[in-house]
Amino acid sequence: MPDTVFAKILAGEIPADFVHEDEHAVAFRDVAPQAPVHLLVIPRKPLTSVAAAQEEDAELLGHLLAVCRKVARAAGLEDGGYRVVTNVGNDGGQSVEHLHFHVLGGRALGWPPG
Repeated sequence: MPDTVFAKILAGEIPADFVHEDEHAVAFRDVAPQAPVHLLVIPRKPLTSVAAAQEEDAELLGHLLAVCRKVARAAGLEDGGYRVVTNVGNDGGQSVEHLHFHVLGGRALGWPPG
């Protein structure tokens, strides 16, 4: 796994505004938010993207989505709705080679994106 900004956050080398931490995942506020609420959920396991996940990672992927739901609820997004996004590869818009989910909300989000 490349030495990414997320790896540095997990190692404590870069500070982050954590909203959730457990043994498998962390969630924190995005430093360049694209919506009034923009949280990132990442696994502690070094996976580059969902494309790199294996069958043995199914439980971890489910846990990450459960964390997305938990932090969205804690941020008050449940009633109005929110979006959960993960990008894969250059054409998919992935800018950090560490699996991460964006939890976006707090305003109406347009479709289609991009």
